[in-house]
Amino acid sequence: MADGGRMKGVQGAGDEEEGNEEAREELELALSLGRRGWHLLPRQEPAPRSLNWTAVLPEWNPDAAGSSQGAERALGGQSISSLGFRDMLGGILDGPHAGGSVEVGWDNLDEEDEDRDLQNKRLRVRRFGEESPLHSGASATPFGSELSFLPISDECVHLKLSRFPEHELEFGLSLFPNDGSESPRDANNEQVDNAENSGGRNSEDVGIRMDLSDDLLHLIFSFLGQKDLCRAGVTCKQWRSASVHDDFWKCLKFENTRISLQNFVNICRRYPSVTELNLHGVINAETLVLEAIMFLRHLKTLTMGKGQLGEAFFLALSECPLLTALTVTDASLGSGIQEVTVNHDGLHELHILKCRALRISVRCSQLQILSLRRTGMAHVSLNCPQLLELDFQSCHKLSDNAIRQAATACPLLAKLDMSSCSCVTDETLRDIASSCPSLSVLDASNCPNISFESVKLPMLIDLRLLSCEGITSASMAAIAYSRLLEALQLDNCSLLTSVSLDLPHLKNISLVHLRKFADLNLRSPVLSYIKVSRCSALHRVSVTSTTLQKLVLQKQESLSSLSLQCHNLIDVDLSDCESLTNAICEVFSDGGGCPMLRSLILDNCEGLSIVELNSSSLACLSLAGCRSMTFLKLSCPNLQHVNLDGCDHLQSAAFCPVGLESLNLGICPKLSVLRIEAPNMSILELKGCGVLSEASINCPRLTSLDASFCRQLVDDSLTRMAEACPLIEYLILSSCLSIGIDGLSSLRCLHKLTLLDLSYTFLINLKPVFDSCPQLKVLKLSACKYLSDSSLDALYREGALPLLVELDLSYSSIGQNAIEDLLACCTNLVNVNLNGCTNFQELVCGSDDSSSVDMPVDFCPPSSSPIKSEEISERSGRLLEVLSCTGCPNIKKVVIPSIANFLHLSKINLNLSTNLKEVDLTCSNLFMLNLSNCSSLEVLKLDCPRLTNLQLLACTMLQEEELESAISLCSALEILNVHSCPKVSI
Repeated sequence: MADGGRMKGVQGAGDEEEGNEEAREELELALSLGRRGWHLLPRQEPAPRSLNWTAVLPEWNPDAAGSSQGAERALGGQSISSLGFRDMLGGILDGPHAGGSVEVGWDNLDEEDEDRDLQNKRLRVRRFGEESPLHSGASATPFGSELSFLPISDECVHLKLSRFPEHELEFGLSLFPNDGSESPRDANNEQVDNAENSGGRNSEDVGIRMDLSDDLLHLIFSFLGQKDLCRAGVTCKQWRSASVHDDFWKCLKFENTRISLQNFVNICRRYPSVTELNLHGVINAETLVLEAIMFLRHLKTLTMGKGQLGEAFFLALSECPLLTALTVTDASLGSGIQEVTVNHDGLHELHILKCRALRISVRCSQLQILSLRRTGMAHVSLNCPQLLELDFQSCHKLSDNAIRQAATACPLLAKLDMSSCSCVTDETLRDIASSCPSLSVLDASNCPNISFESVKLPMLIDLRLLSCEGITSASMAAIAYSRLLEALQLDNCSLLTSVSLDLPHLKNISLVHLRKFADLNLRSPVLSYIKVSRCSALHRVSVTSTTLQKLVLQKQESLSSLSLQCHNLIDVDLSDCESLTNAICEVFSDGGGCPMLRSLILDNCEGLSIVELNSSSLACLSLAGCRSMTFLKLSCPNLQHVNLDGCDHLQSAAFCPVGLESLNLGICPKLSVLRIEAPNMSILELKGCGVLSEASINCPRLTSLDASFCRQLVDDSLTRMAEACPLIEYLILSSCLSIGIDGLSSLRCLHKLTLLDLSYTFLINLKPVFDSCPQLKVLKLSACKYLSDSSLDALYREGALPLLVELDLSYSSIGQNAIEDLLACCTNLVNVNLNGCTNFQELVCGSDDSSSVDMPVDFCPPSSSPIKSEEISERSGRLLEVLSCTGCPNIKKVVIPSIANFLHLSKINLNLSTNLKEVDLTCSNLFMLNLSNCSSLEVLKLDCPRLTNLQLLACTMLQEEELESAISLCSALEILNVHSCPKVSI
C-alpha cells in the first residue's frame, strides 16, 4: 500500500547471516493487497514448521539497490520467489500448533529501525488502473523465521485476517528500484518492451505523492481498537510504527482471545507501561499472568474470568504494586479445600462475581469496594478497615453469623447489599447499625426473616426492602428514625397495611403489589416521585409536598379519599379509580391544595355523578367513560381541552367560563340543558343531542354550529344563540323539528351566514330565510316533504338569495314546473341536487314548450316584460357545473341543446333513473356522465367533445348501434362502462 516502506528481515543463526546484516537492512520491501486487474502470483507452499529458512545475501550493490534485477544478480542469478502473506506470517498464524512456531519478535525492534520509520512519511498513491510494482515479476527471497514488524499476538492476527477470502489476503514482497520506476507488464504478466514506455513520461504519470504526518496518523489511530491497529500495522512501515505507539497499548484487552504464552510475555515486555489488562475467557490465563507479572509493574486494572485461579495467582498480585482494581468472574478459586486469600496493600476495588470457593479471606488495607455477588462460599473473613461498599447479593451459602462478622468488621461501611441472603435477621441488622454508623445505602430485599423493627440507622439515605414478608406497619417507626432517608422501596411486602412517614428529605417512594395496603400518608417537602400500583385495598391517600409535579394512581379500585397539599403539582392521573366520590372535585378546585394543576384525568371513574370544578389553572380535563355522571359544571377560564367520550348519561352541562376553542357534545344523547360561555370558541357540535331543549350559548367568536337532530331545540334558544354569536357562518339545523318561523327570523343577526342546512324539517314557508339571509350561498332543503312549488317562488320570481350557488332539493316534493323555473332563471347556481324527486318528469332546456316565468319589473331589463327561458338562455350563459338527479323514478327525458347555453356544466348524474328513455346532450364542457342502471334508456345522443367518463352500467335496452353513434362525437372519451349491457358487445 505504501511505496518505499522498509522492513527488517530476521534470519536464522549463522556466521553468514551476521556478515550480510547491513545488506538486509537496506532492502526496500512493499506490502500491497491484490486488486482487480492485477495478476496475483501463485502462493508458494510454506516451508515445514520445523525448519528455519536462511537466505545468505552477498555484499549489497549500491548501484542496484532497490532493483529487482539487481537483487537477482546479488543472489548469484538465482530467481527470487514470491513470498505470500501466509509465508511471511507463517509462524504467527500457525505458531501455537507446531513446535517450530514463530512468535512476534517484539524485542527485535531496534532503535535504528524505529528512527527510519519516523522519517518515512511519504505515501505513493497510484491512479486507477495503474499496475502495482508488487506484481512486476521479480519477488524477494524468503527471510528468516522471526518477524519484527507486527506489534500483535499471533492469535489476534489470525482472528482478524482469517475472515477474508484467500484471494483478498494474498500479499507479496518485491524489490523496487530507487528511482521508483518499474517494468510494465501485460495481462499475462510478461514484460513489455521498455521502448514502448520510455518516452513522454513525467512525474505526474508516475503517481501523486502526498504527506501523511505521524501526528495525523496518531490522531486517526486513536479511534481504533487493538485488532484494527493490528491490521493497520501490516500496511506499511510508517503505519506499523504509528500503530505500536505506547499510547494505544496501555489497555490490553484479550477477552475470549487465544494467545500463546511466549507471545503474551513478549507483548508485556514490549509495553511495560500497560495499566489495564483483560484476560476474561482466555485459556490458561493464570499461567500467562504468572509468567508476565514481572513486566506489569504499572498495571492498575486486572480482569480475569472462567477457569481455575489458584493460590499462586493471588500471591503474585503483590508483584503489581500499582494495582487498584481486580475483577474475577465465573471462576473456581483455590483448590477447593483451602482458604483463598487476597492480600494487597494498594487494592481499592475487588469484584469476585459468580465464583466458586470454600472460604475467602480479604486483607487489603486500602480496599474501598468489595463485591462478592453470587459467589458460592461458606465463610468470608474481612480485614479491610477502609471498606466503604460491600456486596453480598445472592450469596446463599453465607450464614447470618458470617454476614454479621464480615460487615461489622468494616466500621466505615457506607453501602451494604445483602439482598437475597435469606438467612439475615433483625439481630444482624441491629449489630450492623451499631458497628457501622455511617451506613447510608442498604439493600435487604428478599430477606424474609427481617421486620426492621428496632433497627436505627440515622445516616440512611437509600433503603430497599423489596419482597420482605416480615415488613409491617410497625416497621415504619424504625424507618421514620432515618431522618435523612431520600429513597424507599417497599414493593411486594405482602403484610404491609399502611405507611405513614414524615421525612424531610424523602424524594422517591415505590409501593407496588401490596395486597393488604390500605392507607398512605406522606409528608415531605422534597417528595418528587410516588409509584403506587396494584394496591387493590388502598382506599386513602394523603400527600404533602412542595416539589411533586406528577401523581399517577391508576387502577386503584378501592381509592375513595384523596388529600393533596402539593403546590407544584401539574399532572394527575386517576384513571379507573372506580370508588372515587364527588368530593374529589374539591381537591382539584381553587383552594383545594393544587393551585398549579394543568392536567386532570378521571377516565372510567364510575363513582362520579356530579362533577363541579372551579380551577383557574386547569387546561386539560378527561372524563371519558364516566357513565354515572349526570351533572357537569366547569368554571375553568384556561381550559383548552375536554374529553367527554362515553358520558352518555350526562343531562346538564355548564361551561362558564372556559377557554375552549372547540367542543363536541354530540356523544351526550341525554343532554337537555346546556350553558356555554367561551370567548374563544369557534366550533360547536351538538349533533345527536336529541333531547336538548334549553341552550344558552354565548360564544362571540363562534363560526360553526352543528345542531343536527336536536329535535327539541326551540325558537327561543335559537334566537338567543343568534344574538350572542353574530359571527356564525355555517349553521346546520337538520332534523331540528321544533324550529319555526320565529327562530328562522332571528337569523337576520347572522350577517356572515353563508351555509344553512334545514334538511329533514317540516318547513312550509321559506320567506323568513329569504328575508333574513340575503348573503346565503348554500341552502340545503333535502327531504323537506311539506315544501310546495310556491315555496321557492321568491328564488326565481323575486331574485331572492342573489349569491346562492348551491341548492339541495333532494327527496323533496318540488314539482316539475318549479324545477324548470329554477334551472331557467337562477343562472348563478353552480351545484343543484334533485336526487329522488318523484315529481321530476323531464328536463328539456331551451325548447319551445318550456314553461314561461313572469319576472318582476325590477328583476328584468326595462324594455322587456315576462321573459321566456329560451330568451334568457340566449342572453346570458349559466354557471351550473354539477347537476345530480340520482334516483328520480319518473324522469323520462333529458334534453340539453346548445341553445340552453350550459357552458360550464361538467358533471351530470342520472344514476338509478329507471324510466329514463331519452338523453340528448350538447355540452361543450361536460366530462362526466353517469347513466348507470337506467334500464329503459333507448335513445342516446351526445355531442360532448370533452367527455372523458361515461357510465352505462346495466343499461339493458341500449343498442350497440345507438352507443356507437353517441360516442362518435366524444373524441376525448377515456372510460366507458357497458357492463351488464346485453345488447352491447365488447
